Amino acid sequence: MGVFRLSRRLLIALALAICPAVCLAAGPGRDPARAPAGLYALDPRRATLALRVPYLGGVSASTVRFARLTGSFAYDPETWRATRVSIIVDPASAASQDGAMGRRVASALEPAKYPAIQFNSTSLESDADGRGQLKGALTLHGVTRPVTLDIVFKGVGPETRLGFSGRGRVKRSEFGVTAARPFVGDMLDLAFEVEFARK
Repeated sequence: MGVFRLSRRLLIALALAICPAVCLAAGPGRDPARAPAGLYALDPRRATLALRVPYLGGVSASTVRFARLTGSFAYDPETWRATRVSIIVDPASAASQDGAMGRRVASALEPAKYPAIQFNSTSLESDADGRGQLKGALTLHGVTRPVTLDIVFKGVGPETRLGFSGRGRVKRSEFGVTAARPFVGDMLDLAFEVEFARK
């Protein structure tokens, strides 16, 4: 009985200690309409954009990550569906674990000629659970085409930070990127984890 009481007291003490941090991190949940208004800027230290690049006819794949991203948006919870986000990626920052695929991707994107990959959103649809679609225009390799991203609003964190994750697909040949075909696949899957901080 004594051990049980001690364990129970310990659990209560731990719960009281960590609850403020957990509750603060949870914020108002995943309902976009409850996020605070303001101008938000991408935190490059907490931003990851990865491409899954298939090769050898899809037998294998390599993950290429872009290290340099910037972005921002103005947010009003009263009109959150009208939010327009802009993201800029440095194509020269492409890198992979083995080094080779990252260099191939960076070379194929010709960063000296096309120094920026840019996404500008045009519409946002989401539900109260924070899941939805972000549509916009992607400019890659000098070509602009519409894309749709599946996104998840992960909630509000400490210091008024908004977290998002998402996925999408691009067909690189539609953007004039045809190097190393058919050795390297045409359809690329992208995934991102980003965090924006209110200014």
